[in-house]
Amino acid sequence: MPSAAKYGVTLCMEMLNSKVDHKDYQADHTAWAVEVAKGVDSPNFRLLYDIYHMQVMEGDVIATIKRFAPFIAHYHTAGVPGRNEIGATQELNYRGIATVIADSGFKGFFAHEFIPKGDGMKSLREAAEICTV
Repeated sequence: MPSAAKYGVTLCMEMLNSKVDHKDYQADHTAWAVEVAKGVDSPNFRLLYDIYHMQVMEGDVIATIKRFAPFIAHYHTAGVPGRNEIGATQELNYRGIATVIADSGFKGFFAHEFIPKGDGMKSLREAAEICTV
């Protein structure tokens, strides 16, 4: 962590789901990852909250983001189920999620990491529109 601090780098640990995509992955729950971040105890170590993965593992995405926002440095999106576009065909309200993230004062990166079923650029434009709050 001293090297990260020296160079102004924030290291992010990503939580992934161990149910579907990453069997036996250890960092598969937000509360566990937050305890790791507390143990590291450095402003240069934070979490990458992958909304798709955490919906698969634990649901309750908005409440979790509200509770643990100070530990999160980066977000990923993808539709659930399927890890595809984030529009009306999946179970998450990304406009609502993006609003909660913005309201938390978040100023970092918010990346779309889905697998498009059709025109990838069109899907990306739609995702950006949905999440622009």
